[in-house]
Amino acid sequence: MARPRRTARAALVGAVCAGLAAALAGCGAEEDPDAGTNGLGKLSATKIEAKAMAAAKGAETVRLSGSVVSRGNTYKLDMRLAKDGARGELSTKAAAFQLLRVGEALYLKADAAFWAGEKGGKPGSPDAVAAAKLGGKYVKVPSADPVYKRFSGFTDKDVLLSSLLGLHGKLTTDGRGDIDGVRTIRLSAGAGSGGSLDVSLEGAPYPLRLKRAGGAGVVRLDDWGKSVDLKAPAQDQVVDYGKKIEGAG
Repeated sequence: MARPRRTARAALVGAVCAGLAAALAGCGAEEDPDAGTNGLGKLSATKIEAKAMAAAKGAETVRLSGSVVSRGNTYKLDMRLAKDGARGELSTKAAAFQLLRVGEALYLKADAAFWAGEKGGKPGSPDAVAAAKLGGKYVKVPSADPVYKRFSGFTDKDVLLSSLLGLHGKLTTDGRGDIDGVRTIRLSAGAGSGGSLDVSLEGAPYPLRLKRAGGAGVVRLDDWGKSVDLKAPAQDQVVDYGKKIEGAG
């Protein structure tokens, strides 16, 4: 009867040893943080930035929303940008308006107070009367007008992204994050003072969130590659700024 006891004891010892070996192996194995990602996390900060910029430039469309501080003014924006135009909303403390660009044609829709401010008209003046006719209409702005020059950049995908996405200072990686369920890696510049950028670790390495240097705004970037409906407004909703406002009154 001694042999079965020895056999049972040996089997028990073998099972314990096997379980211990498996546990030790499990403790020694670390989960790969880059498993299932696009591999961006294994690259240097400068290479991550280069890939993010290339992905942004190559994308046909993007939605850009948030706040931007420029020349002392804070702009809140929600723009859908494409290579051949854009549409969306822009607001400041003083005014809110819609922007639409189809090809080279820029349309701006705002209330009469905005246009009165642009023309500097006093109540009852010809400019104020003309501005009243523009309120609530899509105003087609001529390319030579200061309004066009000031706001068309908000409708140009390449211009807007290149002006916003630049980080200032030495680049470093600054941990991992999550934006709406998408894993990201964060880049920081100048130890954080030069801004930070969250880049997607899933799929294409698109920029997903930007904190601008010096507290100059936070911007979200999403809907990469999704179609943007761009078409000119109906004719009865359009006023030609160059032909109508200057000669009104």
